[in-house]
Amino acid sequence: MRDAIARAGLEDIHRKVLEGVRLDGDDAMRLYDAGDLNAVGHLANLVRERRNGNACYFVRNQHINYTNVCNKDCKFCAFYVRVNDPAGYTLSPEDVRRRALEQLSEPIREIHMVAGINPRLPYGYYLDIIRAVKSVRPEVMVKAYTMIEIAEIVRVAKKPLEEVWADLKEAGLDSLPGGGAEVLSERVHAEIFDKKQTPTEWLAMARSAHRAGLRSNATMLYGHIETHQERVTHLLKLRELQDETGGFLTFIPLAFHPENTEMSQLPHTTGMDDLKQLAIARLMLDNFDHIKSFWIMVSPAISQVSLWYGADDIDGTIIREEITHAAGARTPQGLTRDELIGLIRETGREPVERDALYRPVAQEAAA
Repeated sequence: MRDAIARAGLEDIHRKVLEGVRLDGDDAMRLYDAGDLNAVGHLANLVRERRNGNACYFVRNQHINYTNVCNKDCKFCAFYVRVNDPAGYTLSPEDVRRRALEQLSEPIREIHMVAGINPRLPYGYYLDIIRAVKSVRPEVMVKAYTMIEIAEIVRVAKKPLEEVWADLKEAGLDSLPGGGAEVLSERVHAEIFDKKQTPTEWLAMARSAHRAGLRSNATMLYGHIETHQERVTHLLKLRELQDETGGFLTFIPLAFHPENTEMSQLPHTTGMDDLKQLAIARLMLDNFDHIKSFWIMVSPAISQVSLWYGADDIDGTIIREEITHAAGARTPQGLTRDELIGLIRETGREPVERDALYRPVAQEAAA
């Protein structure tokens, strides 16, 4: 592999990786331009194994998308409908409670709740659907509300952000997902999701969450109109905030799915792009403990390969996923725990079942 690294012109980056020296933006651009994917993956795997050994994390989780009504008109989204569209739905707190009860026989560790921005929902609704989950599954960790949703919750609450965080935590919110950042680029924001928070506002909201004692994930939607330089800037901004707060749990690259969106003319990402993006994220985000390969977006097979290209997590069982599948994803709606363990073990990695905060669950659970 040293010869391959040399042929790719990455010897100095290799030395930095071995010595634990932080990579800079120019290094990242060279990694994107490198023609040898395996050389980049090898460098990422050095960091991955130094930080997480042979472990691959997964979680038994359930997704609940509580509304598809949204007023943001993002060009990349196939899930949303506008207010008053007959195809729109909004789950009541009782509906959410019933969804949680559907999997009561499964030892779910995390319930992931995200949705569109429905301007007609009152403040109490957001508290009530968390309480609805906790009323039937008090042991489950609720991971809910992107920074975009939090901005809407603050708007309808008519309260200071600090009070909203306190109310959400009291209702049972345990952590936050990382969606809504898309690409932290003013250009991309203006072109395809201009009604959402700006990159600066998204980062400020994440900073506030971390200061309130809530951990969150971070994401990047890639494979549409963004440039490699914009991807690099995104990673550097996340790394800078992580230096400041230490509040991010994991980074999740999200592969763009164009079907049924206003950008349907664009091609899918390739497996090579998916793997390279995961590898570069692992190399650049040296202060993130985990890099997740979201199998629902890149396929179980690519997620398996990614465990040797920087990723140490492949998410979880999911049960029912609606957002990516609305954009034409052909992956399964969910995987069983045994299927996940089998996928991980096929790669030579060791499965570790976790909760939403990456705490391993009882040893026998992943035997």
